[in-house]
Amino acid sequence: MNNSVHYLNLFLGSGAIVLQVFSVIALFLLFIGPKKNAFLNFIDKHYLSLGFIISLFASLLSLVYSEIVGFVPCYLCWYQRVFTFPLFLIFGMAIWHKDRKIVKYVLPMLSIGFVISVYQNFIYYFGNTGNLPCDASGVSCYQQLVSEFGGYISIPMLALSSFLALITIVLVAHFYKKED
Repeated sequence: MNNSVHYLNLFLGSGAIVLQVFSVIALFLLFIGPKKNAFLNFIDKHYLSLGFIISLFASLLSLVYSEIVGFVPCYLCWYQRVFTFPLFLIFGMAIWHKDRKIVKYVLPMLSIGFVISVYQNFIYYFGNTGNLPCDASGVSCYQQLVSEFGGYISIPMLALSSFLALITIVLVAHFYKKED
């Protein structure tokens, strides 16, 4: 693997860990924390922009891996892309029209993509490699194309992190009630 791909993997792996920590803190504060919180206020105020940025980077970097680096996506990655690629357009149009009521459009897409990603991570980290549901093209869901931070960060984990962060942002925007 050349150095630029290694540094891209490290950068994206670090970003995925940041998104995971962000999501855990936000969900903890949303459901267990105090009713009034500056962190949740920030997420609620900027959720369209945050969702646009995360979904844009998830889409673009998925294409960088497949089209520039040359990592051929497995069919589970393709299914996740179906639910990832339209999101930056939806968030972008919502920003353009100043429409915060997109939860009912994006939450089903995020939920389906998240479930597929959880399944892919389960078979990637815990599955028997002989029984993986991969197609006849030879592209395997188990290929370790990215393995950073002791194998914790992989392409399936990158996808799961982006879905988790987007779901967290949408949940905060939907359920967080500011008390004045």
